[in-house]
Amino acid sequence: MTMLRTLYRHLLLAHPVIALLAFTLLLVFASLRLDHFRLDASAESLVLENDRSLEQYRSINQRFTTSDDFLIVTYTPDHELFSDEGLAALRSLRDELERVEAVGSTNSILNVPLLHSPNLSLDTVNDEILTIDADAVPPQQARQALLANPLYPNLLLSEDGRTTAIQVNLPTPAAYFELLAERKAARAAVTGPEAPDSAHRALAEAEARFLALTESLDARRDATIAEVRTILEGHQDHANIHLGGVPMIVADMIRFIQNDLSTFGIGVLLFLLVTLAIIFRQWRWVLVPLLCCSFTVWLMIGYLGWAEWPVTVISSNFVSLLLIMTLSLTIHLIVRYREFQHDDPGAEPAQTLERTVAAMVKPCFYMAVTTIVAFGSLTFSGIRPVIDFGWMMTIGLTVAFLITFLIFPLLLRLLPPPIDSRVTSDRRPLTDLFASATEHHGTLVLFASLVLAVLCAMGVSRLTVENSFIDYFKSDTEIHQGMIVIDDRLGGTTPLDVIITDDPAPESNGFDDPFASDCDPFVDDCGDEEYRDTWYTYQKMERLAQVHDYLDSLPETGKVLSIATTLDLLAQINEGQALDALQLAFVPAAVPDDLTNILLTPYISEEHDQARFSIRLLETSPNLRRQQLLERIHAHLTGELGFEDEQVLFTGMTVMYNNMLQSLFDSQIKTLGAVFLAIMAMFMVLFRSVKLALIGIAPNLLAAGSVLGLMGWLGIPLDMMTITVAAITVGIAVDDTIHYIHRFKVEFAQDRHYLATMHRCHRSIGRAMSYTSITIIAGFSILVLSNFIPTIYFGLFTGFAMLMALLGALTLLPKLILVFKPFGAEA
Repeated sequence: MTMLRTLYRHLLLAHPVIALLAFTLLLVFASLRLDHFRLDASAESLVLENDRSLEQYRSINQRFTTSDDFLIVTYTPDHELFSDEGLAALRSLRDELERVEAVGSTNSILNVPLLHSPNLSLDTVNDEILTIDADAVPPQQARQALLANPLYPNLLLSEDGRTTAIQVNLPTPAAYFELLAERKAARAAVTGPEAPDSAHRALAEAEARFLALTESLDARRDATIAEVRTILEGHQDHANIHLGGVPMIVADMIRFIQNDLSTFGIGVLLFLLVTLAIIFRQWRWVLVPLLCCSFTVWLMIGYLGWAEWPVTVISSNFVSLLLIMTLSLTIHLIVRYREFQHDDPGAEPAQTLERTVAAMVKPCFYMAVTTIVAFGSLTFSGIRPVIDFGWMMTIGLTVAFLITFLIFPLLLRLLPPPIDSRVTSDRRPLTDLFASATEHHGTLVLFASLVLAVLCAMGVSRLTVENSFIDYFKSDTEIHQGMIVIDDRLGGTTPLDVIITDDPAPESNGFDDPFASDCDPFVDDCGDEEYRDTWYTYQKMERLAQVHDYLDSLPETGKVLSIATTLDLLAQINEGQALDALQLAFVPAAVPDDLTNILLTPYISEEHDQARFSIRLLETSPNLRRQQLLERIHAHLTGELGFEDEQVLFTGMTVMYNNMLQSLFDSQIKTLGAVFLAIMAMFMVLFRSVKLALIGIAPNLLAAGSVLGLMGWLGIPLDMMTITVAAITVGIAVDDTIHYIHRFKVEFAQDRHYLATMHRCHRSIGRAMSYTSITIIAGFSILVLSNFIPTIYFGLFTGFAMLMALLGALTLLPKLILVFKPFGAEA
């Protein structure tokens, strides 16, 4: 240690200008790739590390010729929709949207087949198809035909006929799937321990090509959505128009997070600046901490740019957290420096600086290591973005510690702060009131902590991991209003697919000719291969109709589409008569080729023996609980309808999002006890006392429990961002605990008097803890102005966590020390 201190003094502190110049070169090097820093809100950022849901989702979409890559434009004209003027205005909007470069096609009431004609029948359907675009269909006749068609109401047209939708298809280029397959093959080639270097190089090249393509596609998506919004603004004067769809949700989430990172990042810095100026009233104590915070964030963003490591929705708050941690470290150094100035005002600034660094390096190192352990719990999650968040914070905390003990002293060597009147005064700080309260009302502190712990446990038991995308956005935002319109009038927002696989082939009944047996091949599954492999039998269609009716009856579901919808439509064409067994067998041949991709292939895959049910969930439904809904559907299909477990598959964005939430709950909430055990083990290593470890863990438990308990009592569900509050709270509470216990140990050695030591600690380290908490609470209060609700929750709960950690460290922690006397008997 003596050698390190000597090197630190002679190589660093003795040459501050040279050291800062070298550090400036490092900042310049990091800035070379700042433009490569990016956000990722793709489907891959919402799935588990080894979750097959994304692969299944892509496979099902290709198999059934369907996709969620489309925008929905809701259109409610001020006047009658089904009139010559109303349809002309809709056509004008549709034509403008089709001219957008990235738009492949559009679907609307203008171009979909009406399938309504006096001469229409199963025999003439190929010749009697009408559309509003191609045929002179009277508007009211078109309205009647669309509303009578089971396919279009609550999908392209509201049930009252006043609101319609334009589906703007944004096709994914074939190169995307080719590079995706190439990357998958390259990853498989390096799974073994003895993979050659050429395989690793091939993987790196495949990853780079795929990343470049996805970045270009993201840029094209954002530009397309911006162009579509410009077009919609030109038609707002005569209609109420909203934009929706999965690509738009992803784009807006990224946009809100980017705005929060930039706008509120600057706002937080300004709040911190004002608060530091009010507390310390010296420009050096404002400039130096802000420079340290900025350097930490700068280096981390530069590193992420060089590593091409994207920040996701989950890890987007790492910048704010690094500001918290770096600021906390620097404030502790500032307060300790001022204490030494107070104790020895005649000392040289360099001597005071060395004493400060020597006194604070150990507790700050303990704090950084223990906080890394808390955030390290995130790396045990099964979700790649959460794992990345854990590693980002681990690296970031290391950078913050190094910046604090390398750059902070160098800046003070060049800008030595003078002694002001506030340093030399002996005013009683506000924190001493907490010491007096703990001394005279210690029993009340323990009782209140016990009551709070019980309330926290009750609140934690009420936590849920459900949330709706609509709850992420304020009610005055376009995305929120659009989701309400789509849910209320156009059949729901979030996609969910239920896939039914055909029964295994039964054994042959011994007859070569199915018509020579008692088995009806159009009703029963006979042994003949020709009839066994088709879905279009009466028995199978009857079971699929039962599935459709059940899914449609659920209050959480909006529009449900399946082969049953197509059969209902064909029954209308068939003079209102349901198709008999023979007609069912010839449905694939009877449907015209240009309608196959609308009526058949999205719902039946004969090649893979699968049937698909396309469901839109109502995000505005107060009863929406994704996990319970999926469990209820699975139980009904396997229990009541007799399907086997392996025959039922759920896929879609709903499934991937739900899997992510459930995994977060399992890996973070249920393993929080293991995290506390790890922190307690760290305490035992640091303080070498089981008693001190148990005492130190108490305020941490109370702080984390208070935040989670409050969320439970308020009915705020855990989602992909708020669920990390637990680890954040633990990391914050640990800081105050370590600093207080370390200072108590140092101060207690002076007179071995517990009560006097507590008062001295509250006047010294307690002041630093209060300054840190006040500064951070003030800075993060600006996040409540965000349009992104999870960002608002993050700001509020971070501030609340700081407050509870401070109160626990200033009341419960010293009271436990006074009661159990972990440092030995008094003198």
